[in-house]
Formats: sequence, C-alpha cells, structure tokens
Amino acid sequence: MPELPEVEALSRFLRERTVGHAVASIRMASISALKTFDPPLHTLEGAEITAVDRHGKFVDLVTPAGHLVFHLARAGWLRWYDEVPKTAVKPGKSPLALRLRLDDGAGFDLTEAGTKKSLAVYVVRDPAEIPGVARLGPDPTEPGFTRDDFAAILDGRRTQIKGVLRDQSIFAGIGNAYSDEILHAAKMSPYLLAAKLTPEQIDTLYSAMRDTLAEAVAEASGKPPADLKDAKRRGMQVHGRAGQACPVCGDTVRQVIFADSTFQYCPTCQTGGKPLADRVLSRLVK
Repeated sequence: MPELPEVEALSRFLRERTVGHAVASIRMASISALKTFDPPLHTLEGAEITAVDRHGKFVDLVTPAGHLVFHLARAGWLRWYDEVPKTAVKPGKSPLALRLRLDDGAGFDLTEAGTKKSLAVYVVRDPAEIPGVARLGPDPTEPGFTRDDFAAILDGRRTQIKGVLRDQSIFAGIGNAYSDEILHAAKMSPYLLAAKLTPEQIDTLYSAMRDTLAEAVAEASGKPPADLKDAKRRGMQVHGRAGQACPVCGDTVRQVIFADSTFQYCPTCQTGGKPLADRVLSRLVK
C-alpha cells in the first residue's frame, strides 16, 4: 500500500505535469470505485487543474468545478502517460479503474490489481465531505507539528504504539510499512503502550518518525510513479524482510501475523532479543 512518502511523491509528480492544464476527458472503467455522484464526474471535463494537494494518503486534484480525490488503497496505483492511449475505456474486469486525459494529450490511469477492490475515487466540492479525509489526524511531516504536539496525542492512550502510529485518525499518512520502520529506528517494541512511554522515549520516537518520513519523502521525490514501489521496498530496513538479516545488528528479522496483515521487527534492536508472541491483536488493526 502506498503511504505518505509515496503519495507525497505522486502528488508532486502530478503537480508538475497537470497544474495549468484542463481535463479533456475522464472515464470510469470500474463503476464501483466511484464513491460519489454529486457533482457528477463529467463536470470536471473542461475544468483547469489549479492545484494538487495531499490529505494523508489521499491525492486531491483541484479544479473550479470540484475536487477529484482518490485513495489507492492496498493494491491501487497510478500509471502516467505522456500520450494517453486512444482505446475506448470499457467497464469490465481489467485492472483499469479510471482514465484521465489532459488537453495536451498526457494523463494517467488509476489501476488496481487483485480481486479485492478498495481503490476509491471521489468528486466533491470540498475534500472534507469525504469521511476518510474528515477524520484524518494531523500530518506528522508538517513543519509546525512539534514534539509537544506528539506527546499530547500519546498521553493517556493505552493502545500499543504500533496501532497508534498507523491509525489515520491519529496520524495521517503512516501505514503498516512505515510504522515498522519508525519503530525499528526508535528501537522500540510494537507492543509498548503509548501511555507508558517515558519523556525520553517520546523524544526518540518523535525524532525517528520525523526523520524516517522525511528521508523517505526525499528518496521518493522526483521518481516517476513506475519506480516508486521498488524504491520503497529497497529502502525498508525491516518491513517485508522477515527471515533476512537486520542491517543494523545482523539478527534475523521476525514477523507477527495478525488478521489480514503482518508486521516485521528486529528482536535485538527492539525487544531485548525476545521474540514477540505471534497472535492476532485486534487493537493493531485500525
């Protein structure tokens, strides 16, 4: 799933190529991906894109006629074309969900692999009309988001820190992968309770979160969408690397399987050398 760094890179990529251009055509190939009906999709045709914003993991193309907002979910992606194919877009079982063409012939497809379809597209007058956007917590990469802001959010939360980091209503944009990376950088167990962290641990975790995300955004920025997935995988220290050597200490990276996902960690770096119990922990799944 693309998370804050990749979605930020996608937003910057689209900002450079779409702002100032009008939407020539926009077509849905997956009707179920369109979650709104007013304004209708076709009202965006002819409208100039004036900005591209990001809200957590949502990309927002701004026009005077409305906002085209999309969330790529677990298996969605964006494919950019300097010249959009002229083949007709037909609803069906292909990975194609949406095709947008600009007035200069360039544009993009939104695609989604697999059978479980979660990619979501919205046309709204205000992004706050989208429930997933309205419930977002603060963006942890914002310059004004301070250590004290972070501490205030953690205060009193008797929830495991892994779940806190990836809860979009608490911190916008961090998902399963980067929460693993942040906790590894902070040398903390995913099972620590947020309310139990000492001031020193809060300092460490805040710095790890800010630094990990800043480095990932810097690494992703400037890359075309086709390269972002592989770049993300290459940058991971523990996430997705179960059974491999930790690049910091050399111990074997382990994983915990829960519900419909997994997380990875290094026992030596994070849990005093003790493997974590591999069991379903519903509080981590949010």
